[in-house]
Amino acid sequence: MSPGRWPVSLRVADGLTPSLVLRPLHRRDQSAWEALRRDNTAYLSRWEPTPPDGTIVRTGFGGYVRSLNRDARAGNIAPFAVEVDGELAGQVHLFGVMRGSLLSGAAGYWLGERFAGQGVATRALAALIDYALGPFGLHRVEVNIRPENVASLAVVAHLKFREEGVRERYLHIEGDWRDHRTFALTVDDLGGLPTIERWHLPG
Repeated sequence: MSPGRWPVSLRVADGLTPSLVLRPLHRRDQSAWEALRRDNTAYLSRWEPTPPDGTIVRTGFGGYVRSLNRDARAGNIAPFAVEVDGELAGQVHLFGVMRGSLLSGAAGYWLGERFAGQGVATRALAALIDYALGPFGLHRVEVNIRPENVASLAVVAHLKFREEGVRERYLHIEGDWRDHRTFALTVDDLGGLPTIERWHLPG
């Protein structure tokens, strides 16, 4: 994918329910997004990066959306809002994109607690991987997960990501540098199948 193609929306046509759409975050999402973040602060805070020096730079929601779109148009990220049955449920992002001879990026995601346990994260990540390794033009996508994050480990297990090892003291979360397990998929791993179909493969 060449920079400048953004915005992109993906309707997840996997035959599963609830209905799922990945789309850009809009300024009109502000009230829903802020309520979702506020209501899930405790649920999400254990897994989200924190600045090591404790300095938090706050920008308005409009500035946040503009920043996402600017970086997306440059081809550096692919930042999707996750919409479940028409309701904002969270976000799934492709970031850390490297082109040239690497063609790699990383994926991250979060959902409100009441959307957990329904396969939404698995399906959203699968759709992002297919986009990243297809139209976006990457060869490899990785996901980095804290060893304690059982729910996220289940997501990559469902999609049969290949584990690559442990990155010690990889990311600053909850006041300290936390180890993460690294998982990845490449175009070759998929073998031409949609990522979601890996959920149903034996083994």
